[in-house]
Amino acid sequence: MKAMIFAAGLGTRLRPITDKTPKPLVQIKGKTLLEITIQKLIENDFDEIIINVHHLADQIISFLNEKKINARIEISDESKQLLDTGGGLKKASWFFDDGKPFLVYNVDIVSNLDLKKIYHTHQQNEVIATLAVSKRKTSRYFIFDEEGILSGWQNVKTNEQKITRNITSINKLAFSGIQVIDPELFKFFPEAEVFSIVDLYLTTSKLEKIKSYQHEDSHWYDVGNMEELELLNQN
Repeated sequence: MKAMIFAAGLGTRLRPITDKTPKPLVQIKGKTLLEITIQKLIENDFDEIIINVHHLADQIISFLNEKKINARIEISDESKQLLDTGGGLKKASWFFDDGKPFLVYNVDIVSNLDLKKIYHTHQQNEVIATLAVSKRKTSRYFIFDEEGILSGWQNVKTNEQKITRNITSINKLAFSGIQVIDPELFKFFPEAEVFSIVDLYLTTSKLEKIKSYQHEDSHWYDVGNMEELELLNQN
């Protein structure tokens, strides 16, 4: 099965570490985030992986070249221009040429979520995308209807809200940076090179079904910030 690792972020919340070390190579107990993510994907039968890179890209490429990884690894090089999550997926879309759903995983997420289970659930539901989400505090939420269909988005700090489908009840859930996508989503790519995958989902949700996958029973950490990084290194 195929997967993409979003690894092109600047890692600003991990400065000063990321001034000289790209976020994917930040370590938890001697193991890089990129290693942890690749190992998790391989353990869940995702053995064809594309990784986008930007900040200190040469370090990441050298690291991968030195490692013996039991999987096909491709690089989507964004070193000249950071394309955001949607643009990053668009640039790497050539990799997903078999017509099958694929997984996308943020490199700064550490979780024991069952990736095979979310993948098979996606297949059973026959939707264009499945988003791992949970009930936790954040500043930005996806909004789902009573059937778990994506219907909007809200920023609770700015009170900005976007509703994309008619709904009678609102269920606000935090996105976990893990998703399964059908290549049919590519039809909704905008002409722009740089755009957010969140905006892509919201646009698509007006015409296609995107479903939630709640995982309150899973451990989940966002290691894109110093507090979580220190927590995992101590435990």
